[in-house]
Parts: sequence; structure tokens; C-alpha cells
Amino acid sequence: MAAETPADEVAGILTGAAVHSVGRAADMGVIAFDGPRGEEVMAHLQCPFRIVQDGAVVLGSADMRYAQMGAGERAFDEFGTVFDARAAKLTALLGQARPRFAGVTVGAAGGLTVTWEPSFRLEAFPDCSGSIEAWRVLVRGGAHHGFPVECV
Repeated sequence: MAAETPADEVAGILTGAAVHSVGRAADMGVIAFDGPRGEEVMAHLQCPFRIVQDGAVVLGSADMRYAQMGAGERAFDEFGTVFDARAAKLTALLGQARPRFAGVTVGAAGGLTVTWEPSFRLEAFPDCSGSIEAWRVLVRGGAHHGFPVECV
């Protein structure tokens, strides 16, 4: 059984942080935050995830599977997926709103929920039974916490 990551460890990294971008590195979701002391804070998501605003899914990891109209066969490699287009729009919105971290829960089996104001929520859903990293929250060059614990 994989050990659980305490929510207070993840909150310790995110407290005071403002979300500034959403994107991907290959098929890994990346949420970038500006830390309260100027440090770079990231959430790396290697499991299914979604971002919800006001009860509606505005971006989901499955969006990486679908090419934008006219993007062609290399849409994933050339950042031409539905995910990429929606992430760019969301990043522009985040740049104006500068939403701040509001809370985190780490549930059974590593489910991660991070909320930021106004009215956004990141939800990650680990779906692998083995010891494969599902998600990680980190300060670049500093603390790392993720699920499962033994992968961090």
C-alpha cells in the first residue's frame, strides 16, 4: 500500500502562492505558481486531472488527446491540441486575475484537490495501482511532496 501525503505538507508549499499558468510538458500537466517570496512553485500531474471553475470543467487532461481543428497528425507534438488552446486561454485569464491558493485536500488513494480563489479547483485522480508517481507539488530547488510518497 502506498503511503498518503499529508495535506499540510502540500499546503506548506502552496500557502501564499498565486497561480500564473497552466500547460504541459509532453503528457504531464503543469500548474505554475508564484510563491510568496518569489520562488517558483509547481504542480506536476502525471495522472488524470481537471480544472473546474464555478462547477464547470474548463480544462481536462483528456483534452490532450484531441487535435484542434486543422492541427494535423502532429498536433500533440506541436502543441496543437484542445488542451493547449484551452490552457493558453486559461493562462491569460489567470494572468489577469492572479488567483491565490485557498486550500488543499489529499484524499484516499492520493486524490488531490487544490482550490484557488476566485472559484477554481484542481482535481487529480491517481489511477495506477503500482508505485508510479501520480502527482507532485514542489518548490523548484526545494521541498517536494507527492503521491505515492515513495516516488518523491
